[in-house]
Amino acid sequence: MTLTIVGSQLGDEGKGALVDRWGGDADVVVRYQGGDNAGHTVVEGGAEYKLSLVPSGAVRGTVGILGNGCVVNPRTLFTEIDDLRERGLDPDVRVARRAHVIMPYHRVLDGIEEEVKADDDAGDEVGTTGRGIGPTYEDKAGRRGVRVADLLDPDVLREKLEYAVPQKRALVEDVYGLEIDAEEERAEAFDVDALHEEFTAIGERLADEGMTVNCSDYLYRRREAGDQILFEGAQGTHIDVDHGNYPFVTSSNPTAGAAAVGSGVGITTVGDGEVVGIVKAYLSRVGEGPMPTELDGDTDEEALADEIREKGGEFGTVTGRPRRIGWLDLPMLRHAARVSGFTGVAVNHVDVLAGLDELKVCTRYELDGEVIDTVPTTTDRWERCDPVFAELDTWEEFDSAAVAEGGYDALPEAAREYLKFVADEIDTPVYAVGVGPDREETVELTNPFDE
Repeated sequence: MTLTIVGSQLGDEGKGALVDRWGGDADVVVRYQGGDNAGHTVVEGGAEYKLSLVPSGAVRGTVGILGNGCVVNPRTLFTEIDDLRERGLDPDVRVARRAHVIMPYHRVLDGIEEEVKADDDAGDEVGTTGRGIGPTYEDKAGRRGVRVADLLDPDVLREKLEYAVPQKRALVEDVYGLEIDAEEERAEAFDVDALHEEFTAIGERLADEGMTVNCSDYLYRRREAGDQILFEGAQGTHIDVDHGNYPFVTSSNPTAGAAAVGSGVGITTVGDGEVVGIVKAYLSRVGEGPMPTELDGDTDEEALADEIREKGGEFGTVTGRPRRIGWLDLPMLRHAARVSGFTGVAVNHVDVLAGLDELKVCTRYELDGEVIDTVPTTTDRWERCDPVFAELDTWEEFDSAAVAEGGYDALPEAAREYLKFVADEIDTPVYAVGVGPDREETVELTNPFDE
């Protein structure tokens, strides 16, 4: 049995809580794409854990794997592991030897490229986290990347660095016209000897702690032994590099098909399992790009956005940036459900909408005189979409713990009508409802591992 968790919107849907909850029934949790730009917060027993790379299942003692589709910053990885150990946990984290490594020069280049895009007034800046994700995937596609396996062999590592670093220096100096040695941190990021020394030591630690695996083979053997596997996607469908609103996207594929590619299991393995889309009961976004339902109009809308933002804690886990707020967008959910083949959805943050004076849901778009029910293929067309709203009944504030204990019928009637409306519109059943921040504050209608 496998379960794939997919973000249905723009990231920040609360995937970590569901991975953490259902991860207790899994033997292995696999991150299949992304890097340390994928912040997620897990609340367990009143303790809050903010993670950006370590799979969230590690909080519950499940084996966590960073698959070959991930890009790995070893500095972040070891910092998070060490922090969890200091808090009394013993995370078992493995890293695919085929995964690519985020090098310091990738982070420098990420920052430079965003600054250049911002300065040219073309509006092309993506609003990246500056963590080097894009440049690392560029090197992967360009066949000049450093992989985790390369860190285990100092001679191979030096050969890779001596090939890649001069190209990066030339890019910074000759294309962007910057002096690398003008800043100490920047100079170290392009120093072959310094990089070789640091990342050889990282390879030694990975080897000493037995952290690297042939991911495909490892997962094959675990499945043959009858183990259950959960695949954890980072970010969300609409920043997928192929299926999102390009170019305001991440550099990998958060959609369900990447679970096979980014872990080395067969597509039939993922297809035979459950695929659950995680949905926030409203919409939020960090960074640039279209957002037809955004609450950014008059003073009343801005005040409503501030209220939802504060109640929902809508600030980026990685960056701390305030997220943009909008009403739930069903055309986005339809696209996500079709691309990944959802067998169910989990709707989070239903509690955040309690007590509002009004409640809307976007059911369709109007574009150039035509009504459409899904997201256009280009960002330009999506920006021109006008939302068609349905107004639904609001519901009163409720006690999250009491509702979680009482189950689905303990939710206010209007909240249940809201969930039914969403499920009917996207033709996908609701498996779980998040009514509070703690994992226990989730109403579970269906455990996908029981299906």
